Amino acid sequence: MPNNAPSGTLFAIKRYALHDGPDLRVTVFLKGCPLSCAWCHNPEGLDMEPAVLTVPGRCAGCGECLAACPQGALSAPSGAVLRDPAACTACGTCAEVCPALAHEAVGGRWTVAEVMAEIQKELPFFEGTQGGVTFSGGEPLAQPQFLESLLQACGRLGLHRAVDTSGFAAAETITRIAPLTDLFLFDLKHTDPAAHRLATGVDNAPILANLRLLAESGAEIRLRLPLIPGFNDDENNIRRTGLLAASLPGIRSVDVLPYHATARGKYAKLDRPYPGEHIPASSPEDVDRAVEILKNCGLNVRIGG
Repeated sequence: MPNNAPSGTLFAIKRYALHDGPDLRVTVFLKGCPLSCAWCHNPEGLDMEPAVLTVPGRCAGCGECLAACPQGALSAPSGAVLRDPAACTACGTCAEVCPALAHEAVGGRWTVAEVMAEIQKELPFFEGTQGGVTFSGGEPLAQPQFLESLLQACGRLGLHRAVDTSGFAAAETITRIAPLTDLFLFDLKHTDPAAHRLATGVDNAPILANLRLLAESGAEIRLRLPLIPGFNDDENNIRRTGLLAASLPGIRSVDVLPYHATARGKYAKLDRPYPGEHIPASSPEDVDRAVEILKNCGLNVRIGG
């Protein structure tokens, strides 16, 4: 690995993943996302920088973290540990020494070599399959140099490489990443610019342009529709999504991803309000309706993915 290979920020590496691409995968979650979707399932991946959180109720009052913190960012004036955000550098020392697991590191800096060392532990499980590595997030395209180096390193090992993306990135980034990627898992959240901007905080124009750029370049794309009640599950948007997909070269299928609120616990741990509290779970009837509309656009449709 070159000495100048970039480093980046991760918040998790998931082994034995079965729903992030073909066959068995290692999924590498990169931190940082330019979108702010109310239904986000990985809120720990939204911020680019590492963080450390304290889980209420777990602290045993041993004082190990107070003594170990190199910045003196922790105190316990009334028994409960308090963190000074101005002093904390998210080094993770408190999480390493806490016997009660009251502190948790949310992300950390990794080099390409360190990530690849973890991936190579799983190589025996990929033999004879299409298994490989999926880069997810957050938004992996938000760390383009780090992602590019990781994809190159995986390519040198002959591993199947997937990128799970919202598609929100500069066209130059897409052009750099596409030749190194065997499969894009591309979430298309809404076809209407105003609705997309209102719910995610960004315009969908670059997303649609990048989807077309990838399709016309011959990239393999698995298009996915996160089905969010009250946002994009109306018949008009589903049909527009289907017609758009059917018009693009190489895209003949769509995965429908029903919404569920399983991420609520993550927000509680991060001490953040859950922005999807008002969103009901996708009903079987609504999922079936979406599937039928997409099939009528000439697409193959799967539920989940």
